[in-house]
Amino acid sequence: MKKSIILSCVLAVALVGTLFSLPKVVVNNKGKDVDKERSQSGAATSATAAATTAAAAESSSKSHDGAALSPDQQKVVDQLRSGFNQASDKDKVLAGIKLSDEFAKLQKFDSAAFYAEKVALLSPAIENLMRTGDRYYEAYGFAVDEQKAKNLGIKTREYYQKAIDQNPGLLTAKANMAMTYVNTENPMQGILMLREVIDADPTNELALFNLGILSMRSNQYSKAADRFRQILTNNPANTKAKFYLGLSLVELGDKEQASKVLSEVKKEEKDPVIQQAISELEGRLNN
Repeated sequence: MKKSIILSCVLAVALVGTLFSLPKVVVNNKGKDVDKERSQSGAATSATAAATTAAAAESSSKSHDGAALSPDQQKVVDQLRSGFNQASDKDKVLAGIKLSDEFAKLQKFDSAAFYAEKVALLSPAIENLMRTGDRYYEAYGFAVDEQKAKNLGIKTREYYQKAIDQNPGLLTAKANMAMTYVNTENPMQGILMLREVIDADPTNELALFNLGILSMRSNQYSKAADRFRQILTNNPANTKAKFYLGLSLVELGDKEQASKVLSEVKKEEKDPVIQQAISELEGRLNN
């Protein structure tokens, strides 16, 4: 597999987890009622997986990239954790949300999910279930170990499913959950879920993006390019979709259009990883 494609697949899940992790309004399947899908989210899961996550969350101050917290960051985390541990049941939910949010800000995704889950167990409201699903999905996106990714995928699905049970119109939950099926024994289930989202909302960016990524994984670059173009028709400012459109065009051998698209992304996108990928792709185009 070409280096650029390996890079794109490594980036894909992380980008899905970050690009679409902000609050969204969602179209309900039936009445197209607007549904405030999150303020952030959380919920419940298997004891073994929970114990594994708890151990990971509490055993270390390392983030996914291995960077240790600074003394000031550690002090804030310690204060928030102490506040959570000492809070009454009434105040524990708010304290847990603050602690989870702080870990998320520090890119300690396992710990962020761990405390989001604690909140959801205390208060299984839909926004808490969604927060937990979101946080486990973020951790899933950065997991390198195969077994760990599998466990995080299970927990992601469990919490999103609990939220969907309360509101079947949570399209972002469905689109994120779908991506956790990709590397399981039943990847078609994920694709079918994404198609359900598209049926409910044909312009849903997250579902179109995910379908584009899956098309790339199966070397269907023409289909991938179509998906990314659909996104850009409604949101020309989506530089991540534009980057993957450029990558798809490179693989299709359309050097002129690929060069044009990547040149635009280079001017608009600040992410250094994508900038590096563009440089590699430009090298291929110039050969």
